[in-house]
Amino acid sequence: MKLIYTHENRLLVELAKSRLEVAGIPVKLKNEFAQGASGELAPNQAWPELWLERERDYERAHQLLQDTEAEQEGWSCPGCSEENGAAFDYCWQCGKSRPAIKDS
Repeated sequence: MKLIYTHENRLLVELAKSRLEVAGIPVKLKNEFAQGASGELAPNQAWPELWLERERDYERAHQLLQDTEAEQEGWSCPGCSEENGAAFDYCWQCGKSRPAIKDS
């Protein structure tokens, strides 16, 4: 098994787990309930962890998680160069559509 993702926010770990499982990559969630021990452990040692069941899936899983991160980043409008948040599909300044995310 190989660690693929950890974060202090359990929801983000659950979302990563779901994304990988939908892609057919088997994963295991560890430290799911360890946050109650955070007074006894260093805080980052109690974070939920997502582990790959098969190490051979690492590259594909890593790429899927990077693509997910890229989708969540803000974007710059090609029309007016205004910075827009990830939640916007249209530029709030000029109304131009968000450019498509390029495949790697």
